[in-house]
Amino acid sequence: MLLRQLEYLVALARERHFGRAAQACHVSQPSLSAAIRTLERELGTPLVHRGRRFAGLTPEGERVLLWAHRMLGERDALLADLAVMRHGLTGTLRIGAIPTALTAVSLLTAPFCARHPHIRIALHSLSSRDIVHELAEFELDLALTYLDGEPLGPVRRLPVYEEHYLLLAPEDSELARAGSATWAQAAAVPLCLLSERMRNRRILDEIFAANGATVAPAIETDSVAALYAHLATRTWYSVISHAWLHMFGVPAGMRVLRLHGTPQAPRIGLVVPRRDPEPMLVRAFTESTRQVDVRGELDRLASDQLGS
Repeated sequence: MLLRQLEYLVALARERHFGRAAQACHVSQPSLSAAIRTLERELGTPLVHRGRRFAGLTPEGERVLLWAHRMLGERDALLADLAVMRHGLTGTLRIGAIPTALTAVSLLTAPFCARHPHIRIALHSLSSRDIVHELAEFELDLALTYLDGEPLGPVRRLPVYEEHYLLLAPEDSELARAGSATWAQAAAVPLCLLSERMRNRRILDEIFAANGATVAPAIETDSVAALYAHLATRTWYSVISHAWLHMFGVPAGMRVLRLHGTPQAPRIGLVVPRRDPEPMLVRAFTESTRQVDVRGELDRLASDQLGS
């Protein structure tokens, strides 16, 4: 069995099309098909459901795919280890981040890349549930996500900051003139929020409920950028994470307000699959993260905007 055969199987599972998988692997389709058939003969079991087109992996194929991700991950770790011995850290680090924490990732990647200029970063915006799946499938090396509330699987956790919630309101509104708001008052204004399938929204719904309020947003989106685009019209309000101020700030004509009655803030942190030995790129990023005060930077930014 060759690692190249496993690469072809991984590409086929990802692309779900023989032609696109062959193109991704820079080989002809007959070569890719022949290699996978050879792999099936060597393992003594069919791995792919074949019809006129790719019809999915067999149960045995799904199991081999999981092992393929592991073996290719170990191969990459070995190559990175040897590269360090020759030239220092090189390679690509695959990072997943929930949309609400995506704005804070640059606080970690900037000092890391300055310290290791030959490392490339592949950053993916994913839901918290997709992050758990892709870490288990070895599609990610590490991720920045919520640390509590939902199962994360066998991972190590490194807290980075706590997510605080603020209300963005038009500066000519009564709430802006009052200078702060309760969650019940926030539920009564036209809101633009992230969609219910996102963990951030589920947390907000729990806080609204704990304060005796229900919320029916006028606008829902799965994009922080789209949410801010609507806020720029000064038509809607929104409950934002203070980490968004780092990238988007406060739109013109809007004011950021403190929300009273917020319970314990959710923790955001790095999650790293438990592997022995731990890949050197992952270890280096974790060590770099420990030296960055993301919590302090975000808290100072929020305090400046609140004028406190």
